[in-house]
Amino acid sequence: MFGLILLVYAMLSLKAIMVPLAFALMISILLNPLTNKFENWNIPRALSIVLSLIIGFIVIAALAYFISMELSNFSDQLPQFKKKFELLMQKSQHGISREYGISIKKQNQYISDTENNLKPILGATVGSLLEIISMIILLPVFSFLFLYYKTLLLNFLYELFSRENAKEVNVVLIQTRSAIQHYMFGLLLEALIVALLNTAALIILGVEYAVLLGVLGALLNILPFIGGILSVALPILVATITKDGLQTQLWIILIYMLIQFVDNHFLVPYIVSSKVKINALVSIVIVLLGGALWGISGMFLAIPMTGILKIIFDQIPELKPWGKLLGSEIPVKHKGQLWVRLGKSGAA
Repeated sequence: MFGLILLVYAMLSLKAIMVPLAFALMISILLNPLTNKFENWNIPRALSIVLSLIIGFIVIAALAYFISMELSNFSDQLPQFKKKFELLMQKSQHGISREYGISIKKQNQYISDTENNLKPILGATVGSLLEIISMIILLPVFSFLFLYYKTLLLNFLYELFSRENAKEVNVVLIQTRSAIQHYMFGLLLEALIVALLNTAALIILGVEYAVLLGVLGALLNILPFIGGILSVALPILVATITKDGLQTQLWIILIYMLIQFVDNHFLVPYIVSSKVKINALVSIVIVLLGGALWGISGMFLAIPMTGILKIIFDQIPELKPWGKLLGSEIPVKHKGQLWVRLGKSGAA
């Protein structure tokens, strides 16, 4: 227990270093096949790694450029949106004052109090943005070094657990690599499908900036639990400001519920989580713990890191009960009943 507490304290205190290291490890595993392919073409290792990182950076930069261009178009309309939003707020306040007897002055006081309560959260968001900037600088460095010293790190693991355990270590490494690669590729494919579904639905409903909202919704959907709420809140807000009535908003809720159903029952189980089989109870707990420990980064890293732990637990006899606890298989009967029966039969 003391060791566990010490580990959590160290992870919390060293967040600025541990988070980029964790992401860099996942990126290096993801880019390892591409690096190996370049090396098979007789390209030096260092150059192969740089080429792999450049390709990954180009993909991310293209996505960021697309989102920034859409956001710039959206920002041009912000004055009009702000004016419509203020008119909508005034209308809502008069309605609340008329129906519930809450004066407009008191409503403004509630809004002011809410803004004051949000200031610490905004300050934390600025802090997280600084962490993101530092992580962007450290990520390529750590990823390069992980790939460059891959053989050294693998030899260390094999020598650490001795020759007698080489087979088990090899199984753990292969399954870990496969789990992370399948998880990351599955996550990207899921985000692409959800983005297409979101965009198509919003275009049919005539919501402005459908492509931007669809892509942002798919990216936010990567975050468990919170992302799903934010992804539907944004198009509802835009539709409320740009359209009259509530019909479009209701259709957005219904269609997004359908998309979430398809995502949760088909895309995630068969595309994302086929190699990282963690039960729902553990998933919820570890995502919340990851968010408390490392914020949004911790929520994203929680599932793949727990999947790695499960692979390790399944290969060590003393830790197999923990692997079963994390897994998705539900036994029909608990072993206590079987052991009691065996004890009675033995006593007889």
